[in-house]
Amino acid sequence: MTTKNTRKPAGKRTAVATFPDATDREKADAIAKFATRPSVNAAAVVEAFGAPTYGELDMGALTDRLLDRIEQMKAGDMSEAEGMLLGQAHALQSIFVNLSRRTVKQEYLKQWETYMRMALKAQNQCRMTLETLSTLKNPPVVFAKQANINNGGQQQVNNGTGPIERRNARARETETEQTELLEAPHGQRLDTRAPGTAGGADPHMEAVGAIDRTAN
Repeated sequence: MTTKNTRKPAGKRTAVATFPDATDREKADAIAKFATRPSVNAAAVVEAFGAPTYGELDMGALTDRLLDRIEQMKAGDMSEAEGMLLGQAHALQSIFVNLSRRTVKQEYLKQWETYMRMALKAQNQCRMTLETLSTLKNPPVVFAKQANINNGGQQQVNNGTGPIERRNARARETETEQTELLEAPHGQRLDTRAPGTAGGADPHMEAVGAIDRTAN
């Protein structure tokens, strides 16, 4: 597949695809590849929506321009995207102002609500566009807690602990503390027959003395 540029008397350049000595299958694949290129699709949309504003547009020139912008972004230059977002934010602000001014001129409540709803949508879109621009200019920094454990040649990587793991660990600690309260120090046994101490509210419950029993 080869492409050549032709110039019309008015100066409009058009991209013409030719398929010398190509089979039908090769032509179909070439056309499909051309039709799915991002620059070509974007150029088609720009041409369709831009014609009422800018007049007749050259598809070949639009495609070349978009290819330049794509390559620019691949190289890490985001200035075009930043300028686009800022321009869109200003356009949305203008829409918001226009619809807000139309709102106050409405006599009936239904029309008033319709214009106000559209105005607030434009305002919200403007806000989100500026947030996207801010994120593009100042990307968030993520700090990850990482622990590397190497046991016997097998390495395990733990990236911090989540809420569920923390709750389970705390539950295990609480259970251990409660168990330790019921246990005697090492080497001693709990005497379940030892008499308790009577409280101040029930003095009559104090342990009685030894009962005389027979020798046997």
